[in-house]
Amino acid sequence: MTLDKGHGRLERRSVQVSTAGIDMLDFPYVGQVFRIEREFVFLRTGVRHHEVVYGLTSLEPAWADPARIGRLARGHWEIENRLHYVRDVTFDEDRSQARTRRGPRAMASLRNFAIGCLRVAGSRNIARGLRSLGRSWSRILALLGL
Repeated sequence: MTLDKGHGRLERRSVQVSTAGIDMLDFPYVGQVFRIEREFVFLRTGVRHHEVVYGLTSLEPAWADPARIGRLARGHWEIENRLHYVRDVTFDEDRSQARTRRGPRAMASLRNFAIGCLRVAGSRNIARGLRSLGRSWSRILALLGL
């Protein structure tokens, strides 16, 4: 069980894992099943929230104890926050006019490339990094090593 305080809330999480009954599941490569229980209270309002999430993983118990399953589940949100949120908000991807053939995939790849370049260059705020680069072609070429 872990207890965290941040983002205006106090959160308690517990993870349980099991291999019981996985041979009866009709999913190939299941190593174990898990249950994550989250309880948190918003510090400002006192509103409480409780949720239970169930999942499957191909990781065997020797490779993933409850603590690791918990870290992996929380790590999923890092991807959401560091990539998808940036694409949705900074690049306003939902209003993109590229809707046919290979256009959407090509634009998503270019956005991912730009985000990756800025992250490698040490930019923690992608919007600020884009504004800085947008003022000078020489900065863009220097970032790309050209």
